[in-house]
Amino acid sequence: MSVSISALTVRTGLSQMKESLLDLLFPRRCAGCGKEGDFLCAACSNTLAKLEAPVCARCGFPMKGRNTCPDCGGLALAIDGIRSPYLHEGLARDLVHSLKYNNLKALSRPVARLMAKYLESNPLPADSLMAVPIHSKRMRKRGYNQSELVTGELSRLAGLPRVSGALIRLRNTPSQVKLGAHERRANVAGAFVCRDRAVEGKRVLLIDDVCTTGATLNACAAALKEAGAVTVWGLTFSREC
Repeated sequence: MSVSISALTVRTGLSQMKESLLDLLFPRRCAGCGKEGDFLCAACSNTLAKLEAPVCARCGFPMKGRNTCPDCGGLALAIDGIRSPYLHEGLARDLVHSLKYNNLKALSRPVARLMAKYLESNPLPADSLMAVPIHSKRMRKRGYNQSELVTGELSRLAGLPRVSGALIRLRNTPSQVKLGAHERRANVAGAFVCRDRAVEGKRVLLIDDVCTTGATLNACAAALKEAGAVTVWGLTFSREC
């Protein structure tokens, strides 16, 4: 046992030394203003546009001046609810884009930190975290799943276990960028499967970078509930409106 603890201590120390050396050679700079010190400074964090209440109780769409949700009104959903701390605009959009497409994996830390802060004041029913998976072809091309990176950081910050590998994306669905709400739901219907009973009896919190219509999160929730999940909520960093 002492050998294992010693090895872990050495590995942790080496990891910290490596990170310190990288910080020395390549100082951390804010993705918003370029100021040295952190990947996202406090001042820029405060400029992120918050998604304010009232929002749809199910999909989290802003409901100001509305009685019926334009996104999910009248639809039968598998997802129990979706929440997002920020609007997908300005700096929030830039952060997601850089994390997702520019290989700036370190941005998963401030993104997860802000999501953890949101959960502190807006708790959601969850005893485990799970990232929305990407298809194996996309994984090979990009080299990483940005939502998995965020989930790992959030698991550490929120003290909730992460379930990995249970939810699988079966189809490499076409990009949803130019699709409407109904087209998005049809595009991802049946695209996911959960082949692991690790979620049975669990309250799962799905993690993703951005929510547009909630179609992907809903398709994931359907697969998880088929595998025995009791409840499935979604939490994304930002929400398109």
